[in-house]
Amino acid sequence: MAAGGFCKLPNGTVVVALNLPRPAADGPGAVRVLVHAGNRARALTRLRNLGLRAVYLRGNAAPPTPDEITAVLHHPDGLIWRTAPGQGLLTGPELAVELWQPIRALLRRPAAPA
Repeated sequence: MAAGGFCKLPNGTVVVALNLPRPAADGPGAVRVLVHAGNRARALTRLRNLGLRAVYLRGNAAPPTPDEITAVLHHPDGLIWRTAPGQGLLTGPELAVELWQPIRALLRRPAAPA
């Protein structure tokens, strides 16, 4: 399944990070999703409520990095994503760092053709 992990913050909240398959409409690959919540169960519930039903966190193999924690804490929704590491935009000396995006940009359905 998907790699993921969590980090408990000093104030008692957690940041959960998950590598999930990209929705089929967007093409192949994986995305890294970060969720800030009161506890791990609430973080996963937030994702399930958005339609990501088969989301589970088993273990702590890929916990969020300090930079990821900072990014999710500074986002008003506390729920962000970007392309998973290793799925980057460029290869070579000028590696592009993709910006974090709100979750609604990932879950947005493409418009039906008229």
